[in-house]
Amino acid sequence: MPSTANFSERIDFLRQAISEADHIIIGAGSGLSTAAGIDYAGEEFRHEFAPWIERYGFTDLYTSSFHPFETKEEYWAYWAKHIWFSRYRTGATELYKMLLMLFPEAFVVTTNVDGQFELAGFPEERIFSTQGDYRWFQPASGTPKTLIDNHEWVMNVLPLIEDCRIPTEMIPTMPDGSPAAMNLRIDETFVEDFRWLQQARRYTDFVQQASQGNLLLLEFGIGYNTPGIIRLPFEQMAQRFPHTTLVRFNRDNPESYIEDLPRFTVFTESIATILKLT
Repeated sequence: MPSTANFSERIDFLRQAISEADHIIIGAGSGLSTAAGIDYAGEEFRHEFAPWIERYGFTDLYTSSFHPFETKEEYWAYWAKHIWFSRYRTGATELYKMLLMLFPEAFVVTTNVDGQFELAGFPEERIFSTQGDYRWFQPASGTPKTLIDNHEWVMNVLPLIEDCRIPTEMIPTMPDGSPAAMNLRIDETFVEDFRWLQQARRYTDFVQQASQGNLLLLEFGIGYNTPGIIRLPFEQMAQRFPHTTLVRFNRDNPESYIEDLPRFTVFTESIATILKLT
């Protein structure tokens, strides 16, 4: 089904692909959370980060995460607010809950680090978060390969932020006293702990099993920041596996690397609107 087909034809194609699927894999990028209403540069960001915007000139949550803070007290004040805003503030959004309702047995692979699939109720054993999760601290050095949950620290430190700083004694450390860092894939120190490795194996096993039947790949909001993680592998699966359908939901980058995929279509329309029609 070409992406140039009319809307009703593409909807019919999607409905048929869902009804025939033996297995479904959801691939998700930042565009899905944007469609869900999580805005990292809008009014809520400007309200919650007003002191940081005034002091440092921040314009959005993404670029501000690279700011070279002069002190650890400033750095961790910002990250406490960042983690809360991105991971713990919103709860599950309606769009992610809709995905769970429609595709409860799907396996999820995502480059998002906001935990929305987990919050919506997808089983953790069916979520592979390739790039980390705001929920976890890791050793700054990258070893040992252990993570700790940061929820309690975030909630305790938020009321203590003053003048865009936290008290020195609240700077987070690992259980052995070593410096903590965010478990986000920004360099070679990223920790792939036992959970990450287990989920990587589960995803690989699921793909191998699913390739033998009717496999539906639903790709949501993945652009070109890290296309080699989900976008290109999905196209390769759609080309190689004989009974595989790829449906891409992408407003800005609907095109494919691989031409003439046998079962492929694209929606640039609202994700929520399309899901309500399936």
